[in-house]
Amino acid sequence: MIASQMADIQIGDSDLAKLRQVLQGELVFPGDTAYEQARRVWNGAIDRRPAGIVRCADANDVQRAIEFARRRDWPIAVRGGGHSTAGFSTSEGGLVIDLSPMKSIRVDPETSTAQAQAGLTLGELIQETQRYGLATTTGIVSDTGIAGLTLGGGIGWLAAQYGLTCDNVSAFEVITPDGVLRRADPDENPDLFWGLRGGGGNFGIVTNFHYRLHDVGPVLAGMVIHPMAQARKALRFYRDYTATAPDELTAYAALLTTPEGERAIAFILCYAGELQEGERIVKPIRRWGPPVVDLLRPMSYLEAISLIDAANPAGRYYAEKGNTVPELKDEVIDILVENASAGTSPFSVTLIQHLHGVATRIAPHATAFPVRKECYVPVHIAAWEDGDAARHRQWLRTSTDALRPFELKETYVNFMSEEGSARVRSAYGANYDRLVALKNRYDPDNLFHLNQNIKPNISPDAGW
Repeated sequence: MIASQMADIQIGDSDLAKLRQVLQGELVFPGDTAYEQARRVWNGAIDRRPAGIVRCADANDVQRAIEFARRRDWPIAVRGGGHSTAGFSTSEGGLVIDLSPMKSIRVDPETSTAQAQAGLTLGELIQETQRYGLATTTGIVSDTGIAGLTLGGGIGWLAAQYGLTCDNVSAFEVITPDGVLRRADPDENPDLFWGLRGGGGNFGIVTNFHYRLHDVGPVLAGMVIHPMAQARKALRFYRDYTATAPDELTAYAALLTTPEGERAIAFILCYAGELQEGERIVKPIRRWGPPVVDLLRPMSYLEAISLIDAANPAGRYYAEKGNTVPELKDEVIDILVENASAGTSPFSVTLIQHLHGVATRIAPHATAFPVRKECYVPVHIAAWEDGDAARHRQWLRTSTDALRPFELKETYVNFMSEEGSARVRSAYGANYDRLVALKNRYDPDNLFHLNQNIKPNISPDAGW
């Protein structure tokens, strides 16, 4: 169905009545008082008007919403935390299946596991697991949804110590396009289990995640800040420092503008081990420069994943793209600093994540997530509040394109915008053909296509 047709989709009163009768949750559509709020997503640059929003109470609601959309040939968008920068968690004229009301969580401290529904945010998940001194790998903004993060892979503070978020899932409960609720684990539907660990939302709607948890007490975390004039030297120091980082330490770098309006470079760290040893490990960071500001301190893991929340408020306009580079060559550092210095908004950031440790010791074919070598992941985030978007998006393209000659073929799909089929194929590398075979089996009509889409190849284009 082409985009111009989506906005013309209409729904009859009898259809509405039938759907509402079978839902435990809420159906919101244009004209309802709740509609304007319900259609909004985290990224203010995404302003779409779905024809209906099903705010699901349970898995049965998800099944009914899928059946409703299938029978009427409606495009489906799936919303967990609604943090998709590309806007995949909503649609123009389609049906949004909103999982955000589904926030049940059960933590078993005896087995160090948790069952978590797909509407939870990272902060909500960790708040509950930390009651028992437990946690798993998450991202670094606490109101991100667990679903999108996990299905795309999940790079975060504990990845070097315990693997990616998807590496810590023991089972998924997923509703496939045929409306069947299936369990996917190493023994039951193992092919689906493989694909859901990094393959995104291509194969169904996950309603429940079963996570393995780990003992995580207070961490040593925070940031140290240097003036932008020191950025090249700072990134060369960062390159050398992270080359010997132990698994307990994850260190990122960010080129940003401070609240005072000064361009700067920040090291952002999390050490999840014995705190006295952590102080020894981070001493070189504290001494180099020296920094203008040193904000490193012991804190809870929940505080650590909330460190940059204030810099990522809902409603601001965002666009982002990422690269994956095997090393921070001097040429790469020069490009990063040059483009960050030419930023068009004080809210825009270039964040450089370091992937190492356990996450890189897993075979590239063991899960759908293909980036299993030590590398750096610069993500360029254009953010603005008013004015012409074009110049901010151009800065984003320039920053990303300049690194293309240095990047790996595979990349992290959670940091991709809408970049086309060729880029998706490249992102998954050698795993792509297996993912297509999985798509052919579970979603040959490409019902779930509002994502980093893996297109089936056994049926004609459905017209999306």
